[in-house]
Amino acid sequence: MAQNCDFILELLQENGMVTEEQISEGWKKVAETDGRLNIIQALQELKYVDEFELLSMLAQQYGLETLDLATYKIPREVIDSVPRDIVVQYHIIPVMKHDDVLTIAIGDPTDMTTLDSVRYVLKCDVDAVVAPQSQIQTMIDRYYSELEKGVDAVLNEVQEDMKDDVIDTGEEGVNSDESGEGEAPIIRLVTAIIVEAYKLHASDIHLEPLEKRYRIRYRIDGVLREVDAPPKYLQANVTSRLKIMSRLDISEKRLPQDGRIQMRVSGCDIDLRVSTIPTTHGESIVMRILEKASIQLEIPQLGFYADDQQKINKIINMPDGVFLVTGPTGSGKTTSLYAFLNTINQPNRKIITVEDPVEYQLAGINQVQVNVLAGMTFANALRAMLRQAPNIIMVGEIRDAETAVIAINAALTGHLVFSTLHTNDAPSAVTRMIDMGVKPFLVSSAVRAIMAQRLLRRICKNCAEPTKASTEEIRLLHLDEKFLNTATLKRGRGCSVCSGSGYKGRVGIYEIFQVGEDIQHLIYQKSSADLIRDAARKAGMITLREDGLRKAAAGITSLAEVIDATMADAQ
Repeated sequence: MAQNCDFILELLQENGMVTEEQISEGWKKVAETDGRLNIIQALQELKYVDEFELLSMLAQQYGLETLDLATYKIPREVIDSVPRDIVVQYHIIPVMKHDDVLTIAIGDPTDMTTLDSVRYVLKCDVDAVVAPQSQIQTMIDRYYSELEKGVDAVLNEVQEDMKDDVIDTGEEGVNSDESGEGEAPIIRLVTAIIVEAYKLHASDIHLEPLEKRYRIRYRIDGVLREVDAPPKYLQANVTSRLKIMSRLDISEKRLPQDGRIQMRVSGCDIDLRVSTIPTTHGESIVMRILEKASIQLEIPQLGFYADDQQKINKIINMPDGVFLVTGPTGSGKTTSLYAFLNTINQPNRKIITVEDPVEYQLAGINQVQVNVLAGMTFANALRAMLRQAPNIIMVGEIRDAETAVIAINAALTGHLVFSTLHTNDAPSAVTRMIDMGVKPFLVSSAVRAIMAQRLLRRICKNCAEPTKASTEEIRLLHLDEKFLNTATLKRGRGCSVCSGSGYKGRVGIYEIFQVGEDIQHLIYQKSSADLIRDAARKAGMITLREDGLRKAAAGITSLAEVIDATMADAQ
């Protein structure tokens, strides 16, 4: 219900089901969980809102009935009428069928899109009743247990099912079953791979064809972890299934392709951004998992300390200027920009973004997709956007001088412009823009602030224990006695919650560079990045490493993570 939280919260208040104090506590809970819970889930976890009472209220609002599935027995023929992948994708459970009308239980009565999608996919009349998400999941586990098995279990079944249908050529699998019946095991396998990655909180799934094996890796908290994979002879089958799900051309194997998959897993809507590229031993596929609920972030949930949060609030409420976010791929730049836009998205402001690709759809914001083949480049889109009279513009990335100059001119004519740039630290973004060909006086006049960021792994709260800095960490980070005596350093021992890694989740570290008059003068003189950096530090800028050390001293992350993320940080 993440996309309808404001509406639901309003209904709860109108019906006297929550107080302002309880809502405040709910938002604190949301911040503590780094956005993994939305406000409604937080209120439920705090026991301020009963799930069944909430559903009853919403069901009444939408003219639906509620159903307690705890003691409900679903006929086998009803279960068999809906395929397993549909049940898991939309997180529904069929409960009744009468006169060719199928009744399904849904957990979110505000989500009419799911009902329409199920009608379209099943090609029949579908009615809905409302049941708690937890009960629906229990029913899925009970009646569709195959989909809740791990990849290992599903893989064993798939190999058994397909042993007569797949000819092992030594390189690529060939399905000899032309009837299409052999597709069902592969559908189960591919679904299990995606579901397991989601449950492990992976950000990416990498399916890589090697010479003699097929490798699958999940990127979890920024680190690639290899998992059990199908045998080489199933490679072509898995690739074809994923390309069908992504609406890609399965006959094209010589060119890269990009697509999307939309799924519903455990009651949550997720998008998978799919990229294929031909390699020596077959097509390599990478899927970026984009959970829609995870982008509904506010600034406090990004991990800023109070001083940095004050700076950010001041910057994003400026009437004009350019605000750049820098960092390598996967450092959380898009998440930060979306959080800023969520914060300042008000009815009296028109916000337009141009992105490549549009990763998340934001309510109330006009988003433009770059299409180079059609002539819709960042620069062309930006020119057109200015004719739409926006207050705030977000450019997904400044890649060339043309885009940079248009963005700067937009800022100089009264627009607030957000964008990203690939540099190691914040002050280097200035010299990068000048190197692109942007005149120094334009940069000094338009750029208001630059923020560099990285993502560090969080120490697992379940197995965290006190520790001390090693001699090597003290040397590399130049730690003094004051830091060592006051810091509460921790490490993760490793447990089942964090799969033995000692880390669970990630936290951002930030370097916020504000452009004052002294720094404007240095930029105009084309001073080096080192001189600009020194001036920024004298003006109070906290570097990435210093922010990382603050968070390590608080026991949030480890010194090893700070070293890995800030090796280039000048000390």
